[in-house]
Amino acid sequence: MSDLNRREMLGTLGTLAAASGWISLNANDTLAQEKKEAAAPAGGTDSKTKEYVLPPLPYPPDALEPHIDAQTMTLHHDKHHAAYVKGLNDALAKLAAARDAGATGPGMDQVRDLTDAVAFNGSGHTLHSVFWLNMKKGGGGEPKGAIAKQIETDFGGFDKFKAHFGNVAKKVQGSGWGILAWEPLASRMIVLGAEKHDNLTMFGCVPLLVLDVWEHAYYLKYQNNRGGYVDAWWNVVNWENVDSRLSAATKLTA
Repeated sequence: MSDLNRREMLGTLGTLAAASGWISLNANDTLAQEKKEAAAPAGGTDSKTKEYVLPPLPYPPDALEPHIDAQTMTLHHDKHHAAYVKGLNDALAKLAAARDAGATGPGMDQVRDLTDAVAFNGSGHTLHSVFWLNMKKGGGGEPKGAIAKQIETDFGGFDKFKAHFGNVAKKVQGSGWGILAWEPLASRMIVLGAEKHDNLTMFGCVPLLVLDVWEHAYYLKYQNNRGGYVDAWWNVVNWENVDSRLSAATKLTA
């Protein structure tokens, strides 16, 4: 793929942030190392249709075994994430049609529901696009470099951060995410527990490390043992990706 096509695929900071409450940094490892092109809307958009697209998994579905099984990865990416992309594009298309029909058109009655759909599906698309890149075969261990130093500064050490983040992820009510985010107002990292994709979020924050705790992310292997899944997930964390996302995030302002 040419550099031009790759840049078109990644794009620039998108309007998805306004819909979801997040600034999305899709930190592709290679591009971040080459030209610091980490700031991008999750999954990019098709250069002709401007629709959001489903990014491919950056590794084979079985790459994260035994911690996350291949069948779960396939269903999670190909079905669940794809559904959020479709839902986002459908909602945006219907909103455009409602605007074209005018203020008195029938579509305006659906604007509230469609706006909710943009927030829900857009946030799901954003977080999943970060989630895939946050993991890799042979990952885990303790972080190094800038991310390690920032964890020490903001949480008092990796063990304290790991206990904090893991506890948040395990206790999200219902479905949602554990999220390590950069908060640009105070120039610090914070841990958030989002319900669904878009509830209990904080505007302006940049997701650095995210853990999906919807049941579809783990139920085939772990059934109702979310804690076991969270504990196993630490073995596949891609700290190089998190570090590159932090580098890009610290250059942003709220």
